[in-house]
Amino acid sequence: MAGFRIGRGRDNRTQQQQPQQAPPPYGGGQPAPPYAQQQQPPQWQRPDGRRRPSGPPPGHQGRQAPQGRQGEPEYFGEPYQQQQHHPQSDPYANNPGHTQVFSTEDPYGQGATYQAGNAPAPPAGPRLPWKPLLSGIVLRPAATFWQMRDYAVWGPALAVTFLYGCLAIFGFDQAREETINATISTAIPYVLTTGIAFVIGGLILGAVTHQLARQLGGTGSWQPTVGLSMLIMSLTDAPRLLFAMFLGGENSLVQVVGWATWLAAGALFTVMVSKSHDLPWPKALGASAIQLVALLSIIKLGTL
Repeated sequence: MAGFRIGRGRDNRTQQQQPQQAPPPYGGGQPAPPYAQQQQPPQWQRPDGRRRPSGPPPGHQGRQAPQGRQGEPEYFGEPYQQQQHHPQSDPYANNPGHTQVFSTEDPYGQGATYQAGNAPAPPAGPRLPWKPLLSGIVLRPAATFWQMRDYAVWGPALAVTFLYGCLAIFGFDQAREETINATISTAIPYVLTTGIAFVIGGLILGAVTHQLARQLGGTGSWQPTVGLSMLIMSLTDAPRLLFAMFLGGENSLVQVVGWATWLAAGALFTVMVSKSHDLPWPKALGASAIQLVALLSIIKLGTL
C-alpha cells in the first residue's frame, strides 16, 4: 500500500513537473481549415520531373487565385482591388475566403431627396398681416406670393373684393346713373348685391384658375390660389375704377389705363400661379387665361 501511494505520488509529481507543450501552430499536424484546403494552388510538373510550388503552367491563360498579404484574408489584398471592377468574371467569387463585389443603384437618384413632381418647399416666412400683404402684392409680388403660398387669405380677399364690387358699379356709365338717381332704399341693396356678385364671381374665377393649374401639373393648394387671385383682380383694377368713377367708362384715358392694368394683372396672375403651383411661366399664364379673358370682357371693357 505504501509503495502504491509512493508510486502514485511519483506519477503525479512527474506529470506536474513535465512542462505543458503549446499546441502546434497552424499547419503543424492539425488539419487546415476548409478554406485553406480549397485554396491550395495547383501543382504541376516540369518536363524534368520537378514540381513548381504554385501557379499556372506556362502558356496557360487562366487567372491566378487572389492571395492576400500574410496574416489577413484574401479579400484585403491588392488583387481584390484590381478585380473589383469585374465582379462577374471572377471564377473564385462566392468561394470560402473570397467576397464578390456588388453594387446597388438608387432608383430615386444619387442621394437626392425624393420629390413628387417638384414638391413644394416650406414657406419662406410666417403669414403676412393684411397691410404687408396688400402692399407686397403691388411692390414685392414674387416674394409675397412665395411666402403666402400655403396660407389662406380669406379675410383680406373677401373684404377687398366686396368693397371693390360695391364701388365697381360706379365705373359703368348706365349703372352709375341709375344708382345716383335712385333713392337710398333702392340704391343700397343694389350696391350690396353688386358687391356680393363680384365676390362670387371672384371665387368662381379663382377656382377655375386653380383647377387649370392642377391639370397642368401644379402642386399648390386651392385656398391660397383662390384668395390671392381675388386680391389681384381687385387691386389691379383699382386705378381704372378710380378714373372711371369721375370720367366714365367710355373715356379714352380710362380705356388706356384699363389695358395697362389688365397687362399688370396678367403678369401678377402668372407670378402667383408660378410660385403657388411650382409651374413655369408659360403654364402659369395658360392657367390664368380664362380669368384674364373674363376680366377683360366683363370689367375693364364695360360689357357687363
